[in-house]
Amino acid sequence: MNLTLNVWRQRNAQDKGHFLEYQAKDIGPDMSFLEMLDQMNEDLIKQGSEPVAFDSDCREGICGMCSLVINGVPHGAQFQSGSAACQLHMRKFKDGDVITIEPWRAKAFPAVKDLVCDRSAFDRIIQAGGYISVNTGGTPDANTIPVPKPAAERAMDAAACIGCGACVAACKNASAMLFVAAKVSHLTTLPQGQVEAKERVQKMVARMDQEGFGHCTNQSECQAVCPKEISVDFIAQMNREYLKSL
Repeated sequence: MNLTLNVWRQRNAQDKGHFLEYQAKDIGPDMSFLEMLDQMNEDLIKQGSEPVAFDSDCREGICGMCSLVINGVPHGAQFQSGSAACQLHMRKFKDGDVITIEPWRAKAFPAVKDLVCDRSAFDRIIQAGGYISVNTGGTPDANTIPVPKPAAERAMDAAACIGCGACVAACKNASAMLFVAAKVSHLTTLPQGQVEAKERVQKMVARMDQEGFGHCTNQSECQAVCPKEISVDFIAQMNREYLKSL
């Protein structure tokens, strides 16, 4: 199939940026979205043009690097929910389609180049969460600290968050509540994480505000685009934990 791509080009954070139109030709239906961009870049290089910068790493929906807004929706979730951009295949599109590709847009995610933005604000929020009090001397027995099955399953649901930032990109307020709630909840739900629970939630929420993320208005856009389908129920859990900590 042949496609028309409207791609955001921006040389650096100071550049205003603009859209440029490219033609992607002979795209196979089994290509992933990122493989299609690879082929487009190969064509640009052959033409002597600068390729489009975009993030990627594992290309298996695990790392969260593929931060693309596709036709106005992070990860192209309107075409295939519950997956990252690297898992979106070109069979979801039709010959002749026009596709608009942009980076995440949020004050806390400053532009780097083209489709790449700096998401290290998430790293600083995690760092603010600190540690859990667990004896690491020697190899502890797996059953030393009993964990109820419902707690283990809920913690795993929260820990599935890959920190991609789609929740921020989808939110009209650029809120990071779903991300922070997932990170707070997966530790607080387990007995090992309850010792520092009060201090952790206060520090992570404070860091989130410091980084410039907006507030949550409970419209659930974040849940709709999350590639791991993290539930907004975790935001309610984090709010409860925060109120309990005061």
